[in-house]
Amino acid sequence: MNEVRIPLHGSGQALYVAHDKVYPREIDGRFARLRTLSAWLLLGIFYVFPWLQWNGRQAVLFDLPARKFFIFGLVFWPQDFIFLTWLLIIAALSLFFFTAVGGRLWCGYACPQTVWTETFLWMERRTEGDRNARLKLDRGPWHANKLLRKGAKQILWVSFALWTGFTFVGFFSPIRALAQAALTLSLGPWETFWVFFYGFATYGNAGYLREQVCKYMCPYARFQSAMFDKDTLIITYDQERGEPRGARKRGTDARAQGLGDCIDCTWCVQVCPTGIDIRQGLQIECIACAACIDACDEVMDKMGSPRGLIRYTTEHALKHEPTRLARPRVLIYASLLAALAAGFVVALALRSPVSLDVIRDRNSLYRLTDDGNVDNVYTLRILNKTEREQNFRIEAAGGSKLTLLPADREYHVASGDVYSLPLRVRRAAYQPLGAETIRITVRSVDDPAIHVTTQARFLAPAQ
Repeated sequence: MNEVRIPLHGSGQALYVAHDKVYPREIDGRFARLRTLSAWLLLGIFYVFPWLQWNGRQAVLFDLPARKFFIFGLVFWPQDFIFLTWLLIIAALSLFFFTAVGGRLWCGYACPQTVWTETFLWMERRTEGDRNARLKLDRGPWHANKLLRKGAKQILWVSFALWTGFTFVGFFSPIRALAQAALTLSLGPWETFWVFFYGFATYGNAGYLREQVCKYMCPYARFQSAMFDKDTLIITYDQERGEPRGARKRGTDARAQGLGDCIDCTWCVQVCPTGIDIRQGLQIECIACAACIDACDEVMDKMGSPRGLIRYTTEHALKHEPTRLARPRVLIYASLLAALAAGFVVALALRSPVSLDVIRDRNSLYRLTDDGNVDNVYTLRILNKTEREQNFRIEAAGGSKLTLLPADREYHVASGDVYSLPLRVRRAAYQPLGAETIRITVRSVDDPAIHVTTQARFLAPAQ
């Protein structure tokens, strides 16, 4: 490892060690195939969704200037911010739940940093070769072949990073219009900035920083220990079975030679994307990608030994103690998660496509008329959350007969507009009922199923 030495009071003591690039070895296995499937699925969602159409518009679009989010058949407005908050709470609890049960599954299979790093590594392997070829290429002098391979890798990296930045912006600006503007070199300044900014972030994080993001920048590695316990599923090396390590020929009896099953081939270290040695125990740098399991299982197969020297297990299982899945923290996380998820689905299904706010006139409690009636004045604010103009009528109901002024009017509200109107509600004065709670309903003339009802207080003198 290359050391950068900074003298301390003339002593020449090394204060820190320079970072050495990690060259992960490519490995095949059940967990590697699972990671590949996850990467294809997640990258497919990211790169394909902006191009999908739904009812003549982009299926997934976060239209910030218009202040509305389109997600297939759903349209969310600023008033629906509660759903975003709700969703973020569900995501946080999901992270706690899956970490308590299965460790850092998110990091190994679904984290964007992991997915894009694997993609950039795939391009690096295709242009520069396998691990040994990349090591040899980087340590050797510059020549035509090295320049060609490095240049090809950079072309792939930069192109993919820019396409990633373009796709990211396509979630916030209609991507088809964005593509047309890009082809004619007429992108706006903000679109251009974010394409290059997000592209540069992808290029830097996935191409160069890689495991350093997981080890030094991501806070998850630091607080994961608060969610782990001895029943959490982790990737670990079975020291009881593997030690002492030592090379041997295939088919020989390791125990007869005083050795464990580990032949010290270091494949588990070579395939690790963060460059750690899993045989040293659980470490915060481990992202639970299970590459070391695939590598060790392959070696065990070649040596004729049972698989599982490195495996998913728990600390209790390693000590031959029972593992408890249903434990207090898991039950609490699962219960909260199930309740929040069910509530979110129900609230989303019952979400009204029209919103109504009723505000009383604060200048007067009520007004008595010469013909023996009493009036209450309200301000109504109607928000049309549908994707087309609606014609609304207003109804009022209570414990007595109510009259609306103006009566029998239709109010035209464009899609996404907030329409404010004054409303006078009248009834006979001096009734035994006195003040009462009334219900004001806004109903669409075009589609009576679209309606919303809210309560308001009607004030009047008692008899």
